[in-house]
Amino acid sequence: MEGKFIKVKCSKCKASQVIFGKASTKVRCLECNTVLALPSGGKAKIRSRVEEIL
Repeated sequence: MEGKFIKVKCSKCKASQVIFGKASTKVRCLECNTVLALPSGGKAKIRSRVEEIL
């Protein structure tokens, strides 16, 4: 299975951002620095609203 990119919306500032679905580090919002996803040894744990899977 290949990794997918995911478009998420920050729950704090409502900015959209594209992240990698198997992120190996914390992914933070580029606008307000809120954590959007956490690594979990495989698929990232998404901590924001998923808008679209690309």
